[in-house]
Amino acid sequence: MAKNELIFNGNEKQVFSTDDPTRVIFRYKDVTTAYHGVKRARFAGKGALTNQISALLLGYLNENGVETHYISTIDEREQLCRMIEIIPLEVVFHNRIAGSLATKLGVEDGMKPANTILDLCYNNDELGDPLINRDQAVALNLATYQELDLMYDIVRRSGKLLTDLLHKAGIELVDAKFEFGRAADTGAIIISDELSPDTCRMWDEATGERLDKDRFRLDLGDMVDSYGIVLEKLKNVMEAE
Repeated sequence: MAKNELIFNGNEKQVFSTDDPTRVIFRYKDVTTAYHGVKRARFAGKGALTNQISALLLGYLNENGVETHYISTIDEREQLCRMIEIIPLEVVFHNRIAGSLATKLGVEDGMKPANTILDLCYNNDELGDPLINRDQAVALNLATYQELDLMYDIVRRSGKLLTDLLHKAGIELVDAKFEFGRAADTGAIIISDELSPDTCRMWDEATGERLDKDRFRLDLGDMVDSYGIVLEKLKNVMEAE
């Protein structure tokens, strides 16, 4: 499938049109950003790792009946994906309270609650992706109540699937950010962005070591090596299944 014009140039990914209006190509960059682009750096090989990890996780969800935009891997940096109409909402799945949520709630970073927490955010860079409630989302015509129910159901199911998969690899899924869109080919609401250590907190179950973008946010170092560990652990457990 031919890669045509660049239609989106984000901080960490590019999206290209193809000769099929229902298909796009995602290309992962070696750039890492944090705090809404305030912190930015380039790490050689990072884009290849996030591409491969996301392909494994999105492919796993597809195989287990959760629709995502991912279709296939083109090469180490590119994926063929379904074209979507963006729904500017994010649902964040929390197995632990970490990062900005821990700061907001005044609890120890990494606190383990008795329940699973879902947060709804308005995906708007200018506003800093603020928390939003269901009524506000409907009032802004971002989604209907029925669509929000569906998104929450998708996140609960996906969060459970990914939590169990990563546990087999010795990795704890602390939290994960899910974005959504309406698929151009069917109109269905599907997961429409990457799932990787860029968008999920992943901690080594044995040591508690952070294997995700917090290594960049918190200046812990060795971010690319940590992403490589996640990829190898995932490959090993998925090849064994």
